[in-house]
Amino acid sequence: MTIIRIALLSLLCLAAAGCDKKTDAVGFQGWVEADLIFVSPDEPGRVVKLMVREGDEVTAGQLLYTLDDDLQQADLNQTNASLANARQTYDRAQALSKTGSGTQASLDSAVSALRIAEARVNTSQTRLARRSAFAPVSGSVQQIYFREGEMTPAQKPVLSILPPGNMKLRFFVPEGELPKLKIGEDVRVACDGCAGDLTAKIYFIATTAEYTPPVIYSMEERAKLVFLIQARPNKPDSLRVGQPITVTLPQTSPQVK
Repeated sequence: MTIIRIALLSLLCLAAAGCDKKTDAVGFQGWVEADLIFVSPDEPGRVVKLMVREGDEVTAGQLLYTLDDDLQQADLNQTNASLANARQTYDRAQALSKTGSGTQASLDSAVSALRIAEARVNTSQTRLARRSAFAPVSGSVQQIYFREGEMTPAQKPVLSILPPGNMKLRFFVPEGELPKLKIGEDVRVACDGCAGDLTAKIYFIATTAEYTPPVIYSMEERAKLVFLIQARPNKPDSLRVGQPITVTLPQTSPQVK
């Protein structure tokens, strides 16, 4: 009977999750997102040359693509001609002023016209230079939206770049778990096929619930409140955008009474 009693006690211990052995770690489902950098032209145009492909690694300042520049070149030619005329007018007004034949008002008007013409040339040169797009940051080319020969509208992205530091994790925690979290704290991250040492640092904790029950909060409804948490992974190269993850919150030490 004693052996049977011990066996029964052992089974009861197993059924009670290892005789009151509890895991304090709380896991929540989330996913990987990224803040992409979109490279867009200032003015509409046709893509003439595309220097990169999706997946390519680029460095800041690298040439990405060029657009047709016929209109910008014509505009620069026109402003250069206007600048040449303004310089002639200024030289004439200055010469007349030195001999006393011209008025100060005429000279001031010529100086103003010359400055305006110079500014317009600078603008035209900038517009022409911006027909070539360079990488604003280092990273990997994620997606190309317009190919060679296609027309792109103004301020419409031609491609997007993902800097490694722009990867982020998004997950939600219930209201009761918020006291366990703080900005700058590390959490453990797990995903299918990922290394076991992935962590992330919390940099954002929402102050507003994502799902708000109407009017009155019962205890059951309060349990449905969840808050968005965002964290930066310590190894962004090990993750992919859209990948599902499991985030484990830090364990809290039990208080000694």
